[in-house]
Amino acid sequence: MDISREKQAISAYFKILQKKGAKTGMLYRRSVFLDELTALLAGKPLERSIYSKAIELTIKHVAENDWHDSLNTAREFYPFWMGDMKAIAAFNAKGGFDVDPLRWKPAPTTLKALTDRLPTEKYDATDARHLKAYTNALLEKGANKTLLSTRTNLAKILLMQLKGAPIDDARVYRTAVDSTLPLFKVDETKQLFLFVIREFYSYWIGNLNIQDKTKEDSFYN
Repeated sequence: MDISREKQAISAYFKILQKKGAKTGMLYRRSVFLDELTALLAGKPLERSIYSKAIELTIKHVAENDWHDSLNTAREFYPFWMGDMKAIAAFNAKGGFDVDPLRWKPAPTTLKALTDRLPTEKYDATDARHLKAYTNALLEKGANKTLLSTRTNLAKILLMQLKGAPIDDARVYRTAVDSTLPLFKVDETKQLFLFVIREFYSYWIGNLNIQDKTKEDSFYN
């Protein structure tokens, strides 16, 4: 098995992390994850679907508390594996490469606990506005009652996870998503949640010009 392509990609990725001040411990943890991930990528075509499938298989061996860091590593490493220098430069220019991870995470919980809160949970004016905009968009697309309820409830679950976040930005959103994903044990429901969070992001961030922003920089499926 020839892994020279993957080794070169890891080397280039780590050089940038080191320039940005990444600590030895962080580099080690990421190398452990990438060693397993790239073993599944060696010799495979440079295709997003193959990368996504490799992540899906690798993440099963990762402790739930480490999902966010591992998925974040996978996001950052993708353009290096693809050899997409333009994407790497653009990501770097926008302050990408998370060598100073966000210390905030949602409080530990269960899917049942979040679901039980749905009927009575209160949302502030901003979250309520985001939910209303998302709901209206679904209605305009012809969503029936069941679809509307299912998707808005998943958006509400994410909003519950986002409560108490120090800022409103993509890093916080990804952290909340990554912390919520392990709660879904049924693959079909997990995939629906991922679809909703990509769809809902532009409403939450308040920029409807963003289309599937989380799809652009994440590899959940």
